Amino acid sequence: MRLLLRLHVFVLCLRTALSFCPSQCTCVFHGRSDGTGTRSVLCNDPDMSDIPVNVPVDTIKLRIEKTAVRRIPTEAFYYLVELRYLWITYNSITSVDTGSFYNLKVLHELRLDGNMVSVFPWESLKEMPRLKTLDLHNNRLTTVPTEAIPYLLNITYLDLSSNKLATLPSDLMDIWPPFNGEPVSSNASQKVVLGLQDNPWFCDCKISKLIEISKMADTPVVLMDLFLTCAAPESLAGVLFQRAELDNCVKPSVMTSATKITSPLGSNVLFRCDATGSPTPTLHWIKSDGSAINNTVQESPGEGIRWSIMSLHGIENKEAGNYSCKAKNVAGTAEATISLSVAGTISTTIPPPKPGIASGLGTTVTPPTAVSSLALTTAFPRSSTALSGVQKSPRTTPSSGLRDSLKQTKTQQGGNGRKLAADEKSNKSDASQSFKDLEIVEETADSAVLLWTAGGVQGDAPLTVVYSPYGEDDSKRTVETKAGTGKLLLDGLSPGMRYSVCLVAKVNPAAKDPCIDFYTLDDADSEGQNQLFFIISGIACAVALPLIALLVYKILALYCKGGTTDLDAEELEKDSYVKFETISMKQRTLNSHPSELWARRPTNESERLLLCSRSSIDSQMTYDSSRSEYLC
Repeated sequence: MRLLLRLHVFVLCLRTALSFCPSQCTCVFHGRSDGTGTRSVLCNDPDMSDIPVNVPVDTIKLRIEKTAVRRIPTEAFYYLVELRYLWITYNSITSVDTGSFYNLKVLHELRLDGNMVSVFPWESLKEMPRLKTLDLHNNRLTTVPTEAIPYLLNITYLDLSSNKLATLPSDLMDIWPPFNGEPVSSNASQKVVLGLQDNPWFCDCKISKLIEISKMADTPVVLMDLFLTCAAPESLAGVLFQRAELDNCVKPSVMTSATKITSPLGSNVLFRCDATGSPTPTLHWIKSDGSAINNTVQESPGEGIRWSIMSLHGIENKEAGNYSCKAKNVAGTAEATISLSVAGTISTTIPPPKPGIASGLGTTVTPPTAVSSLALTTAFPRSSTALSGVQKSPRTTPSSGLRDSLKQTKTQQGGNGRKLAADEKSNKSDASQSFKDLEIVEETADSAVLLWTAGGVQGDAPLTVVYSPYGEDDSKRTVETKAGTGKLLLDGLSPGMRYSVCLVAKVNPAAKDPCIDFYTLDDADSEGQNQLFFIISGIACAVALPLIALLVYKILALYCKGGTTDLDAEELEKDSYVKFETISMKQRTLNSHPSELWARRPTNESERLLLCSRSSIDSQMTYDSSRSEYLC
């Protein structure tokens, strides 16, 4: 029914296109000598409150200015298939529908300046594929969403001045040179004009690219007003973009574990890249054909640092090519590329004979090259770290990821598997000189103790210990510690399983991480250890209890004898006398010279009597040749 109504209106418009014009508008036909021409319509009646619906269908330019129109309804111009210029300026527009510009396939210029639009339907731009000019200045826009960016790729004139914008999506500038990777050209036809003045800009990392453009002397992006200023934060209020210096805003830098890798057909390959920047960048992998790669994990061990691991299982010839690791934050982007080459064919499970010995078919079998045995370790020196996943539980069900792939590699390479394991272990042991004597001690069914010696790393340097079941890249646990600790308890393990543990030094994320594998004890072994512990404990208790009883008996005996100590003390005081006294010097009092001194002991009366009765100490001093006196 709706379609029939459209067709009916369209037919009526075609019949009346040359003879009628909206009552509140002015229609002008610009004819040529050959009989052709263009038509423009101007509607500027202050009493007009709705968009006119009977505009001639051959109109090329429609101007609705200074009216009382407040809303642009859905499909308001769908019959104007030849419309190229649409100006709806200085009205009272507050609402624009998503389908307002439906069927305007050839529109080149849309101007909505001087209205009161607070939210613009950016997705409506897809109805105007040839649009080059979009003028939204002097409105009430507060934001430009990230979803609007794909619809602005073809815009060469964008005016967002005199709105209420405080920031822009950090990806907006990436659609124009120099941030889109295209070379900067001096061709004027490739210039992009931006009007961003008269907005309350908050100067931070989100608009760092815009600030960078304002400082460029020659750029394809031309600002209408070069003197853009910051309104916030307070430290930058009133500062020109050209002089603004942003704190904690650093473009990412990215580095890969290798640049070229050659791996045998059917093997497993692990790639790693590390990135730094502020704010902390995000990482994603893409192939040379632009397709994204999902089998990746990433982690940020600290502020401004992030690493990512990408794995390929059982590689085929079609997977050869370039793989790019891209780092991105609001300050910019960076990328690094790894080239993968696939060599050889899938080998059988028959162990290779010794060199020079013919096989059963009479042909000499060439042993695998060193490239095959080092496929995993060359592709990713820190292969054990790849076991780190996103989930935190150490008891999750083993996935079919890295473990199945390693089993498949062992089956394909047959007798060469032991060599692969030996090479991988050798590479792990020589991975880093920063940590030495990495070993596992005191393994139990659910725990183990990791020991190491910090070599070229300072003792207070941050260290991340990553451990997970061997071959499971979706289950890992991390523990933060210091490099100088030298010891760490790994708990929460499952009995009877093989685990891998790696030391990741934060001081140098690009360095190779030392790793080691170990096994936890089975429940049976653990029970045996527990039984042995109980037996030893019982024997110790049997030996210790008699000794303890004897010790208690001795203490009680001494305590019982201690009751007579008071009586003994009284008897002792009667039979003995021990006292330390001080002797002070006193002047003589009888016939002595004033300068002569004599010795006297200060004692109380009871002590004097005791001293005299015992006569144990005779303190006598002669002060006259014919007379003696005792001090008592």
